[in-house]
Amino acid sequence: MATLIKPTGYKSILSVKETEHAIVAIKDFFQLALSTELNLTRVTAPLFVKRGIGLNDDLNGVERPVSFPVKDMNETVLEIVHSLAKWKRVKVTDLNLASGFGIYTDMNAIRADEELDNIHSLYVDQWDWELVLSETDRTIPFLKDVVKKIYRCIKRTEFFLYDRYPDLAPILPEQITFIYADDLQKKYPNLTAKERENLAAKEYGAIFIIGIGGQFEDGSIHDGRAPDYDDWITETGDGHRGLNGDLLVWNPILESAFELSSMGIRVSPESLKAQLEQRGCMERAKLEFHSKLLKGELAFTMGGGIGQSRLCMYLLRKAHIGETQVSAWPPEMLEECKKAGIPLL
Repeated sequence: MATLIKPTGYKSILSVKETEHAIVAIKDFFQLALSTELNLTRVTAPLFVKRGIGLNDDLNGVERPVSFPVKDMNETVLEIVHSLAKWKRVKVTDLNLASGFGIYTDMNAIRADEELDNIHSLYVDQWDWELVLSETDRTIPFLKDVVKKIYRCIKRTEFFLYDRYPDLAPILPEQITFIYADDLQKKYPNLTAKERENLAAKEYGAIFIIGIGGQFEDGSIHDGRAPDYDDWITETGDGHRGLNGDLLVWNPILESAFELSSMGIRVSPESLKAQLEQRGCMERAKLEFHSKLLKGELAFTMGGGIGQSRLCMYLLRKAHIGETQVSAWPPEMLEECKKAGIPLL
């Protein structure tokens, strides 16, 4: 079991019943704000996809998807989604949406290989979204503009809660700060990626780290990112690479950086080929999803995921994600949380 953070003297601001009501309020308010800001329409989404067509999210390439054979489909194996990163791009292409419009959905996933701690659970719930854009919009300024819109939605939700629960005082800064992952690595070359995130998040309050997954000059990366959805290899024209990133805030309860969302401009046919080559997995080019993309049959898009339980956990000043969602936890974690006054749902 991963190390559990137990804040000294922790006591939940809201009761369990108030927390349940607040979770509903956050989800209703935020998804309306998000859909309005980004011109997104809600769609239904799959819980599982067919194995072997390249549609599931491979995350870092080592996590095992939960899978099962289907009796009435000749034992065809289906996989519980890790996320809908690639499925959404196919969906907006099928819907033939115009540039500037997109979709969002409730994404529910199971990640059986997750290392369980205060912020990681077997159960993942996100608002997954995907926005159609023109090829000329595949730029850092466009990426930053969308990030700012999403951050505004988070800020509005924070005030919405404060208006109803005065003890939940707003703490987010007015503006989000953009930082390139390679600049952060150069500034703190002897620190781990997590340590760099902690320093930057504490200094600025809210940051967006650009270029997640791409290699630095020394061959290392800030964090893993699959090679077939976000574009982390394209040169941005300012001495950097990468059209994606992570949105993090400073969490005063856990005293650490706290990721709320990852997002990015998706790969073009050219960047997909380059990223598959760099990661040594060109065999994926033959899969159904990748083949369509390489042929130019999928729309240019940008997309990402925003953790629902994560956002609720942060805005409600909770110490454990199990306070805002129901999941399964090791017996020793349940006992530790009980002793620390952390009421898991």
